[in-house]
Amino acid sequence: MLISKATFAGSSTRLSEKPARKGPEFAFIGRSNVGKSSLINMLCGQKDLAHTSATPGKTQLINHFLINDSWYLVDLPGYGFAKIGQKRQEALKTMIQDFIGHSPELRRLMVLIDCRHDLQDIDASFITAAHKAEVPMAIIFTKGDKLSSAARKLQTAKIVGQIRDAIGIEPEHFTTSATSRFGKEEILNYIETCLKIQ
Repeated sequence: MLISKATFAGSSTRLSEKPARKGPEFAFIGRSNVGKSSLINMLCGQKDLAHTSATPGKTQLINHFLINDSWYLVDLPGYGFAKIGQKRQEALKTMIQDFIGHSPELRRLMVLIDCRHDLQDIDASFITAAHKAEVPMAIIFTKGDKLSSAARKLQTAKIVGQIRDAIGIEPEHFTTSATSRFGKEEILNYIETCLKIQ
């Protein structure tokens, strides 16, 4: 798949505020500062489609981007550490859970994990909860350029094993680098395959 057109379609805090035009949704989420915005920009071939920041917790709304006039890439707020108050963190958690659990257009939840680190407890808890809720998922390892090829393969295999131990199945997974741009074709082809499945 090639992305020839990507446009911002709106921000929301609840399902009733989603874009009026419905379409298949592929939602991207991960711990704060995992490299989500950089990955989205790389996939779409635009530098500033999703705003990047060194400050964790920058994304605090659900952002819809209409891709090729046919499906939505959804940028969800990060979970975990963020420099915001507890009340706001709880509101974001509720927003995320409502979208993931109740959006009828959601095709896949793409969970981003920094490949340099072992699976964190907060990642394992989030993935386990989503699996129990029967949310279809795929794992995207980010910052793959920060490790050598051999180290990257060993580390991602270890994390996949940790996820398999947590939920009982091995998830679809991809390794990427927003800097080196590898993994783009694999993810977009995966999305294209999902779109063909009714």
